[in-house]
Formats: sequence, structure tokens, C-alpha cells
Amino acid sequence: MIDFLIIGGGIAGISAAARLSELGSVTVLESESALAYHASGRSAALFERNYGKPATIALNAASYDFHKDADVLSPRGLMLLGSANDQAAFDADFAQMGLNRLTIDEAAAHFPILDRDVVTQVGYDDRAQDIDTDKLVQTFARTARANGANIVTKAAVTAITRHNNGWAVTTASETYDTTAIINAAGGWVDEIAVMAGITQLGFTPLRRSMARIPAPDGTDVSRWPMVFAAGETWYSKPDAGALIVSPADEDLVTPHDVYADDMVLAEGLARFEENVTMSVTRLLASWAGMRTFAPDRTLVLGPDARDPSFVWCAGQGGYGMQSSPAASQLLADTIAGRTPEIPAEAVAALSPARFS
Repeated sequence: MIDFLIIGGGIAGISAAARLSELGSVTVLESESALAYHASGRSAALFERNYGKPATIALNAASYDFHKDADVLSPRGLMLLGSANDQAAFDADFAQMGLNRLTIDEAAAHFPILDRDVVTQVGYDDRAQDIDTDKLVQTFARTARANGANIVTKAAVTAITRHNNGWAVTTASETYDTTAIINAAGGWVDEIAVMAGITQLGFTPLRRSMARIPAPDGTDVSRWPMVFAAGETWYSKPDAGALIVSPADEDLVTPHDVYADDMVLAEGLARFEENVTMSVTRLLASWAGMRTFAPDRTLVLGPDARDPSFVWCAGQGGYGMQSSPAASQLLADTIAGRTPEIPAEAVAALSPARFS
């Protein structure tokens, strides 16, 4: 009998495996051939402490030391651009993220393609850092394996049955008996719940598209910041000598291996071009991922209100990588009956009990 059967091998599942493997036996079932294939493998990979709802910000703050000690952070910076047409959105983002104001000249020194005729105000946070997502995933995986966890890929769950001592979870090749299920299945978390006879919570998988474009005229963009438009109507970031640009789309999709929509990308790239002095003439690549949210856009961490042997680790949205150390620690603390490190109001805001 396995103590903790984790469904999903993205950042949510593999970080939970690392923490829970200190409490008992763990098996992780990942449907794909590798860990972190879907949303986790397509993250914009930025640590921005003040990004998200208040409970997410509490997780971000509590995760920083782990990220630092794991040596997965590197300098990046974050810039927010505003124009005369989006004053309210700029003010809201500026205040919520706790940014500092830059002059246009100062901003152009960081981001030389900024269009001075369009951009009228700029916010900046020099504390924002890149996350080495592969290293982070492998750090958690190594810890889990060192503690005896079994990580199984190509293991899509086909059936879940409740029995007196726990659960039987079936894949195409094997059935696993477990005391507790950890539902970390990303965009599929509600489908897993239904399979287990648990009331779904109303998660929405939303497509987020990305284009990779050449740097302007061979410019070295490696030290440019991540740049957001007010209201997050697009964002850009350096990527291995090129730029990635997202239209910041949130189109509802059924959970699957999503692909970018050409029209959505074109519209987002047009919004990017309106704020910069370069033109986008070709794409190097494009892709998409899923950002899955609970109805209140806050993570869901902890035992189901009706059946505590079914544990939610879900709704990471765009915050999974940066919040994973503290989110997984909260999950383990809750299961072990320990007092969590984050404030009680954040714990309550993250609990599945809020939906009961």
C-alpha cells in the first residue's frame, strides 16, 4: 500500500513528491514520457514576488530562500509599460506589484527598442529573476528519488476506485493501491476528481501562446528585462539570443497538448509592435501551454472538504514555478498536521474548504 499516490508530474506533482517522500512512500504517475511536459515545461519562468493574488504572493515570499539555496535564480528585472490610453490599468499593476518608477530615458537604457512616442510611463522591479525551470524540476525529482519515491512516466490514469482502505488507481499496465491520492494533474484535475467520484471544483484550463522572434539586428538582448504591457495585454522576454513574445491570451480550452493560434499570435505581436521601434518580420518558433485556474484564480492546496484522502494540489495558473517550494511545503505541513510557515489567512485562502 502506497502512502501517497501523486497524479501528475509537473512542477506541482514533483515538488509535492519531494516533500511528501519525507512522510511516507510516494509514487508519481505522469501520463507523458517526461516530467514537466505541459504547462511546467512552457513557463515564462520568472520569479516576481508580487505577482498573483495575496495568498499566491505569500507563497512566493516563502519560496524565495529555497530558490536561492537551490541556485535556480539569475538576474532579469521586470518592466511595466504604460501609455496615455491605459492609465487605470498601469496604476493598478504598478501598485499591486510594488514597482519603482523610471523615466523614459532610464527605461530605454534597459529596453532600447522602447517607443518613446507611445510609452509615457514605466514601472520597474530589479528584484525579478529568471528561474531555471529544468534545474528546479530536477532538484525536486532528485530529493523525491533519494527518499525512495517511485516516478513512473507514460502512466496515464484510466480508472480510480474507492475501497475500504483507500484507493485503487489504474493505468494501462498496472493498478496501484494507495491511502491517499494527491491530485496534481494540471489542466486535468477536475477530470481526475470526477474519475474518483469527487465533486469537481470548476477549474478552467486557459491557453497561453508564445512566439519566438529574432532579436533586432543581431542585438545582444541577454540583459534586457521581462517587459509587460499594462493590463498584461502582451509580454516579452529574452530567450537564448532571441525574444519570446506572448499575447497573454487566456482562451478556454479542453485539456490537451495545446498549440498556438496564428491569429491570436498575430494580434499579440501587433500590440507588441505598437510599443516598440522594431518590426516583427518572421517567427523562429511558436508554441502554447495551459494555465489552469480555480474560479477565484488562487491555488487549491489541501484535502478535499468531503474526503480528506483525496488531496488537491491544483490551480497553479501562471504561478506554479515560483510558488512551488512553499506550496508543496504547505501541502506536506497540512497532511502532517504541522503549523504552516505562511500566515493563517493565506492558508485559509488556499484551502479547498473555501468551496464547500
